[in-house]
Order: sequence, then structure tokens, then C-alpha cells
Amino acid sequence: MTNPTSDEQHSHGAAFVGLHSHDGGAPHWHDEFGEHLAEDLTEEEFAARQLDWRMHNVQLVTVGIDIGSATSHLMFSKILLQLVGEDRDVHSVVVGREILWQSPIMMTPYLEDGSIDAGALRELVALSYLAVDATDLDIDSGAIILTGEALKRENARTLVEVLATQTGKFVCATAGHHLEAVLAANGSGTVARSRRDERTLLNVDIGGGTTKFAIVRDGEILATAAVAVGARQLVKDESRRLLRIDEPVRQTAASLGIDLRLGEVLADKDEASIVSAWTKVLAGIVAGRAPDALTRSLMLTDPLVRDVAPQALTFSGGVSEYIYSRESRDLGDLGLPLAAAIRRALGNGQITLPSIIDPNLGIRATAVGASLFTVQVGINLFISDEAMLPLANVPVLVPRLDASHSLSIEAVSDAIRDALVRSDLEEGEQPVALALFWPEDEESLDLATLARGIQAALPRTIDEAVPLVLTTNLPISRELGSMLKHDVGIPGDVLAVEGVSAAEFDFLDVAPIVHPSEVVPITIKSLLFAGGLDRRSVKLALQDALQAQRAR
Repeated sequence: MTNPTSDEQHSHGAAFVGLHSHDGGAPHWHDEFGEHLAEDLTEEEFAARQLDWRMHNVQLVTVGIDIGSATSHLMFSKILLQLVGEDRDVHSVVVGREILWQSPIMMTPYLEDGSIDAGALRELVALSYLAVDATDLDIDSGAIILTGEALKRENARTLVEVLATQTGKFVCATAGHHLEAVLAANGSGTVARSRRDERTLLNVDIGGGTTKFAIVRDGEILATAAVAVGARQLVKDESRRLLRIDEPVRQTAASLGIDLRLGEVLADKDEASIVSAWTKVLAGIVAGRAPDALTRSLMLTDPLVRDVAPQALTFSGGVSEYIYSRESRDLGDLGLPLAAAIRRALGNGQITLPSIIDPNLGIRATAVGASLFTVQVGINLFISDEAMLPLANVPVLVPRLDASHSLSIEAVSDAIRDALVRSDLEEGEQPVALALFWPEDEESLDLATLARGIQAALPRTIDEAVPLVLTTNLPISRELGSMLKHDVGIPGDVLAVEGVSAAEFDFLDVAPIVHPSEVVPITIKSLLFAGGLDRRSVKLALQDALQAQRAR
């Protein structure tokens, strides 16, 4: 029997081969809910079945790199998507995730000046790729997540740019308290469990520098928040002499009348008092109580919105390893005593909600969530020339089209120009992605007017043949793309796709087309987080991304 070629498998190196066996069994592939043994089929049947499977299924290899306040690690995952529906109603759904390989957990390395040791992290990445015999060509998408105290370090942005270059064109850099809460809720399994159980859950992700909260109802994240409570904010040596005191723990200690000084011994009673105060802060947020003075001073976001009351808790993050007794080592920080205090609070009613044991991904939840959260696929696509791909760091514009009135060329053009102004972009300086949303049936949308409005809004983009990306929420991508290219006659390359959910201030990385399913993997770099928009951070990130784009 002839096995599929590497091209046919869309394979990704020795660690990522799609056709495989379990425990020495016969080779097979996975279909929607089961397996067909290759030995049961003729060569022709095997080829036909596999081609049909590959027409409707997409496998993407992603990498998630989590650089946190206390620990860092890397994970390779495979995301399985299926194309469902027929003709113009085809859409993609995520049907599974498989962890291919995960690195050991390492303490996030810092230099004497307090900056992150980029060399040590580059070595972690290089060794991880070597361990699975992979290169950046084997990776479809992924995310570098820089969070907590690590995000505050002086060289944080430079480090992310270096790692993104090292790990492949489609690895993106994201950070932010709200986004980290979303990723942790996804990666811990809380989102999936809430959907499965039809319950409202509160995920509490306790890391080295921060604690993130996410309320999830029936698989939908309703609200997120973050507070400066984290295990690695205080570090002591074997003699209990203080090696590190971050400002939030110093602030907490001061509120308790405790004077913390580097090099001095931390008294047991002082550690217990700090941990007790933090446990009270977390318990108050879980219960939805009005924040007290200490809680207000430690909040990193607005308070958690409690329109819906959660029914149970899930925990993730490094401290969850202690809460669920998967870890017992004392790392010289507050992880072990804080987890013990939380366990007591769950037992004595200080924390009133019951706890649910989540999947065994506590400390790795953010990296897992990143690999699942950031990748989508565009379908029903029009592309003028496949050579236009890949594209990186394409800013998303969302023209606010008024469906209550008949469209005019001027109205479309004005909406696009307004979106450029909101994003602080100069038209024609780089490719842009227009995310077009139309609430009505496509029959009410005049495509010719839409195409001419796009032409009028982007004169430099069109005159200089800058690539243009379109995402639509209606099955109009093929007609609109063809109309722009052939009827309107714009000279630059055009890609139009459906099935991608992108928001204003996002960026897109667009990978080459996956054949024969004819979809395009797209990585979403989210800057618009649940619970609010930090416009200063958005503008800084936007400027950084555009500078990196021009440098390439």
C-alpha cells in the first residue's frame, strides 16, 4: 500500500505527521468521530477517502510561547478544523486540539539590571524546535504571550520582536491582562466545560505576577478582570532572606504595618499576614463584593462585571498546580503558602463557590489557549495571485456601514476613511484588511457600489498596487473580490475571505493557502480586549508593528 506523500499530508516534520499509528497499530487517519484502518481499504479507496477527508478537514500546527512573571515554557499543538455546510454556506469549526510536545517549565530568566534574559529564552525556543525536528516552515501560526511583571521589563517589546522573528513569520506577539484572562479560560478548559455543562463558571488564573478572572457562561466569556496578586512578587532564599520585593506586595505589606527590606529575613507571621490579605482580596472578587481599599489599590483593570452570578470555580496558572496538589516543591516564593490559604478558604467558606478540578493544564493554560484562540481559517476565498501570500501585520479596519440606508459610493468611502483615522493610519503605506459587516441578507447589499466605494477610499493603495485583504460576514467574498479585480480593475493583489472574525485594532497574519481544502490560515493579533480598550497601548502596539513591517 502506498502512503500519502508529504505534500498530500500537509505534514510538518517528524513530530507532526498526520498519518500515524497508536501503540504500534496499523496506520490510519482521524475522521470526524472515528478512524478508518488503512489496511481495510484498497489503494484507490484509501486515496479517495483521504482526499475527501482533506477537502473537509484542516490541520494546523501552532506554537504557544508563554513568558510569565515566574515561569516560561513553549508548547506545540495541532488544531483540527472541519468545514461544514454546503456551497456558499460553508464555515469552519474547531473540532479538536492535540498537544504535540511541550517544553519543561523554566523560571523566567532575568538579568541583574532587571531586564529579561533574551539569550536564555532564545535558547529555550531553539532547543524546543530541535527537540521535535521542526523549523519555522513547519508552523502555521501561534502566539508569544508576554504577561504580568515580564511585560513591564525594559526590553520586553524588543524581546518579543526577536522571538517572533526566530520562531516563524506567523508567530505573533500579544499581551494584556484581559487577553491573558481570555486565553487562560480557553486553555484551562473552562470555556469548553461551561459549554458542555451549560453552566456559568469563574476561572481564576493565578500566576507569578497577576491573577486574572474570567466569567464564562455556556461557552461565552462575559467579563474579565485582573488584580496584582501573584506568587513571584516576593522571593526569598533558603534562609528566608528576601531576594525580590515587587511593588504590589510591598504595598500590601505596608497596609499591614509590615516593613519589607531586601536581604532581611521574612518572618513566618509576616508572610502569613500577606498571604491572608491576598486571599481576602481574591475571595472578595470571587464573591462580587464591593472592593475594599487594598483591593482597589491592587486592581489592574476595572472591577469584574457581575451581571451573571457564577456557579462554580476553576483554577489555572502556576499556583493552581499547588491548589490541585500537582506540585509540592517550595520555589521560595508565595506560591505554596498562597495555594494552601486558598484551599483553606474553599474549605471554611471564606470562598463560597465550589471548586471544579479542571484539565491538567493549569500552568500551561495560557499557552494552550493562545494556540487555540488566535488561529482562524478563511474560506470561500477569492485570491488574485497566491504569490501575494504570506502577509504579516496587516491592520484591520472596520468601516461602519449603515444598513438602514441605501449605500452610496461616498458613504462607503467616508466609512473607510473614518476607520483609517480611528486607527491612526496613513492610507497606502501598508496593506490593510477591510472587515466588512452587513447585518442584512446579501441581496440588500449593492456589491458594485461597495467595490467603487472601496476604490474611492483607497487611491494610494490602488495606484501603488498595495495588496488588499477583505473579510466579510456574508457569502460575497468571491463576487466582491472578482469585481474589484476584474470589473473595477485595481492593479494590486486582492484576497477576499469569509469565516474570519476580526475586530478594529486587530492585526492579521495570513499564511499561504492550504490545498486541497482551499482555505487560508489567518492568525488574529488581538488588541481589543474584553472589558475595554486601552487606546494608548493600542497605538503603541500599532506603531511598533508598523515599524517592524517597514523594517522587513
